[in-house]
Amino acid sequence: MEIFDFGSFNTYIYLLLLLLSLSAVWFYAYGIHAAIAFLNHPNFIDPDFHPAITILKPICGLDDEAYENFASFCRQDYPQYEIIFSVRDANDPGIAVVQQIIQDFPQLDLQLVISEHTIGNNFKVCNLANGESKAKYSILLLADSDVRVGPDYLQQVIQPMHDPLVGVVTCLYRPLTQGWVANLEAIGISTEYLAGVLVANKLQKIEFALGPTIAIRKTALEAIGGFPAIADYLADDYQLGYQPAQAGYKVVLSDYVIDHAIATTSFTDLIQRQTRWFLCTRVSRPWGYLGLIFTYGTITSLLFLMTTGGSIFGWGVLVITWIMRLLMGWFVGVKILNDAVAQKLLWLIPVRDLISFFLWCYCLVGNTFEWRGRLLKLTKEGKVKPITADAARVMST
Repeated sequence: MEIFDFGSFNTYIYLLLLLLSLSAVWFYAYGIHAAIAFLNHPNFIDPDFHPAITILKPICGLDDEAYENFASFCRQDYPQYEIIFSVRDANDPGIAVVQQIIQDFPQLDLQLVISEHTIGNNFKVCNLANGESKAKYSILLLADSDVRVGPDYLQQVIQPMHDPLVGVVTCLYRPLTQGWVANLEAIGISTEYLAGVLVANKLQKIEFALGPTIAIRKTALEAIGGFPAIADYLADDYQLGYQPAQAGYKVVLSDYVIDHAIATTSFTDLIQRQTRWFLCTRVSRPWGYLGLIFTYGTITSLLFLMTTGGSIFGWGVLVITWIMRLLMGWFVGVKILNDAVAQKLLWLIPVRDLISFFLWCYCLVGNTFEWRGRLLKLTKEGKVKPITADAARVMST
């Protein structure tokens, strides 16, 4: 072909970009296949299977619509469960909402644990451990404070544990947003990140968990050493799936889709959150992280078009790649998640992919990030260490 009739270096560049674009098309096609398979998966509910559950809900600050989020867990059509809210700071603004919840649902087994006891540098895990110390039941369900669910949530999520070999169950989630920045983040979650989760689940079944909801047997948690075993890891949700899987337990992706509020209000917040998530992936699954380069077809096809001087062939590669990317985004975001943002703003996918690609490049080498006002450093093992004020000043000079 004429566009390849150049020196060897240029030819290698063109071929590399073409290969990356075609691999992305394959990934998008398989993502659609994985989404259809997930949609058609039989959803069997045994109404007689309802083991007692302890819901652990760590609190740090006050999320938007926190009362409704908490109350949705109190309206479950489920016979026996308790909810333990845990918070580290006695002055945390979320405490007042929890106290109101306890007052409004006196028929339920609810309690609030306030403790600064620390077992590691990941304060969310410390919070969970403080709540778990009061748990009555052998199945724990970890649910973030910004999650909202329907009354059938517990009954559906717990079903895979009918199999005693299943140690962990996790869920996809549908972003709830306010504002254009949150919408931009939600598009990436619905059409990129969760598409990757479905692909991983279809290829070989997942061996990780997703933070907003994780149901785990106490025996599986004890098998890995309890919460102290993951208290220094950044990707605690990943470890709560990965380590039990290594101990011989199955990890299952539930058919249930929860609602997860995205509180991102500024572009800086978006960059910080996405940087943290990319770093989580890099240290948890380094080869998988490098493999993401084969999924950025919107970027590589655009570069291919530019390097071929706007050729007809280059345009053809770009159009096919972008159509497949949008189709995958529609299948996952709209058909599977029923995400209102994806329904309205699917055209933002190329913009979101561009941001994602630049962050992927940065996180190949970066290892510092901010998390809830704390400046942290990521080690090679995936653990976090606080950066002192003196060290931070040195880094800024």
